[in-house]
Amino acid sequence: MDNNLHYEILKPPPFLDDFVESFWYLQNQSDEEKEVVVLPDGRIDLFFSQSATLAFHVTLLGIETRPGKANIAARRTTFAISFKPLAVEYLFQGSFAHLLGKTQNMPVDFWNFSADDLHNFEHCCKKAAEKIRLLLPAEIDNRKRKLFDLIYASNGALSVKQLSEKVFWSSRQINRYFNQQLGLSLKVYCNILRFRASLQHIKEGKLFPEHNFADQSHFIREVKKLSGVSPKELKKNQDDRFIQLSTLDT
Repeated sequence: MDNNLHYEILKPPPFLDDFVESFWYLQNQSDEEKEVVVLPDGRIDLFFSQSATLAFHVTLLGIETRPGKANIAARRTTFAISFKPLAVEYLFQGSFAHLLGKTQNMPVDFWNFSADDLHNFEHCCKKAAEKIRLLLPAEIDNRKRKLFDLIYASNGALSVKQLSEKVFWSSRQINRYFNQQLGLSLKVYCNILRFRASLQHIKEGKLFPEHNFADQSHFIREVKKLSGVSPKELKKNQDDRFIQLSTLDT
């Protein structure tokens, strides 16, 4: 990874497992901005950021279905919370369909965070976990919990029909839920997770399908669709431009 980029990641406490995938921290320690490509990963991200030229701000990023360019400003520090889809309904109590592939500015005092919090990653994680704990619902629809558990455990490899049968929830109702809450179908979401799971293998030089792709051409086609380049080009990761690939363990 670029030596000027400092990255840390922590898993949330177990009581947040249904809603939060990770807390992470990214600093661009250079005096120059860094252009990166952000790949679809099935997450909803909440960013608390400040840089040398931008005041403290809070932004929310919906699920992405295409690669997109982004600039990490010079001397920028970002604390982020990566949410699982259940957070949309149960923590934010709304729909993020309008945020598909888009960002939304949040109130600068959202969840009572400020620029002072960004000096310490561990502090940010504890503060965020406590805030989310207060928002946790008393109950969760077990069909939805089981559905997402199966999706994550299989890295999106199970078909819509298989998932529907396992959770006793019709495919039509599941797709209606996904479209209303996230702005995309269950199949598209599963394809994103399958692609994301392939990133580790691609980084290790395994340029062939390992997650229920029909064949090599299908694998290449899906990788190109979601990253904009072939698996071989993605593996090269020239100039560490694919930021999520750079932060994976080798």
